[in-house]
Amino acid sequence: MTAAVNWAINGLVAMAPVLTMLVSLRAFDSFKLVAFGRIAWMLFWGGCSAALAYGLGALVLSQLPIDFSVYSRYVAPLIEEALKATPLIWLIQRNRVGFLVDAAILGFALGAGFALVENSYYLANNDLSLGVWLVRGFGTAVMHGGVTAVVGITVLAAIDKRQRLTPMVILPGLLLAAGIHSGFNHFFFQPLLSALVVFWLVPLFMLWVFRRSADSLNQWLEEDFEGDAALLEQLDADAFDETHVGQFLQDLSGRYEPMTIVDILCYVRLYTELSIRAKSFIVIREQGFAPPMSPTLTAQFVELRHLEQSLGKTVLLSLSPLLQISRRDKWHLQALEQEAHKYSSAIQPP
Repeated sequence: MTAAVNWAINGLVAMAPVLTMLVSLRAFDSFKLVAFGRIAWMLFWGGCSAALAYGLGALVLSQLPIDFSVYSRYVAPLIEEALKATPLIWLIQRNRVGFLVDAAILGFALGAGFALVENSYYLANNDLSLGVWLVRGFGTAVMHGGVTAVVGITVLAAIDKRQRLTPMVILPGLLLAAGIHSGFNHFFFQPLLSALVVFWLVPLFMLWVFRRSADSLNQWLEEDFEGDAALLEQLDADAFDETHVGQFLQDLSGRYEPMTIVDILCYVRLYTELSIRAKSFIVIREQGFAPPMSPTLTAQFVELRHLEQSLGKTVLLSLSPLLQISRRDKWHLQALEQEAHKYSSAIQPP
């Protein structure tokens, strides 16, 4: 076997398992809420994290009196998991991640990008045996993706309960990921056995996440559809003043000018209509169809954002009891708005 063929086989073993698993995760997600473009960006930022981790590792080893084995078991996991998780935490903070399955896929993509760059470095600078590459490809690379997914899942689950992203929300998931990473680096069992265990456990864990996320998403859709439909029904009711919405606006009429009340009414209707449209978008995509887009959708979002700016944060805050806006509500409207802008750009003549 020539050196080139040997290198190609090692490279395939190092790269293929984690990439295959990432593609499979996206394929098994029936809702397809994570775009391929975002996955590609996470791969890129995961690779950047690997390069940065290498530089920080060299600095730590040059400054602290520890050998490489101590560093790889106790220090590197903390550094690497913090670096890998940062882009995902940023997306969560900006309401760009909707459900647990989305956090799992994006987290796995970050870990996969990290592993691809790390394994590429070892391929270029070391002549390692096939056995080592089996461990790195089926074990280390998949472990990197799995533990970063754990961070995203734990953080998203926590803020769904607390509604605020704080260091204390991030820390448990980060420490859990670093602990799993450290345990893998100890190789308590024979390395190839450890790799096979990881290669089987990570898909099983992801399958559990997919099922839990699907149940959560369906429950949220059902409850919010009912709430939005009830709100629209009240807005169209003949005895509007006697409805909950009418009484709510009457309470606000003593605090704001008449034109502001009109804007509030317009905002509530437009927000509710777009909310229903966004949820329908998710349901249609889950059925395997491309959701229909309207040229007027972008204009509706322009009007919504204009009303938000006109009303101001104080007025919008006073509407919270009526609209009951959660993190997921913000996310799914942002997702629909992005799709509307893409569609609008595509149909505009050059």
